[in-house]
Amino acid sequence: MVTKILFQTGKTVLTRGVNDLVAENTEFAKFVLKSLGRHATGDWGDLHQEDKDANTAAVVEGDRILSAYELKPLPKIWIITEADRSSTCVLFPDEY
Repeated sequence: MVTKILFQTGKTVLTRGVNDLVAENTEFAKFVLKSLGRHATGDWGDLHQEDKDANTAAVVEGDRILSAYELKPLPKIWIITEADRSSTCVLFPDEY
């Protein structure tokens, strides 16, 4: 099954913390890549329903989009796409 990309994500950037862990942990790198795909197709991950609804509206209205993903024992990540769709950042919640 092919899932449709809902919005442009622009340039993808990683914080230093995420980048360092991607470089040393293949499982985490795969998790980040899969999460980016989920984000772009409207699977907002581990959010409350009201936040998921806000993201769905943001796709149409052109607002910022934030998703959260967790796959234990790996650390939780957030993915944020800017309102102008120029960039998407992958970060740890404590880096926000």
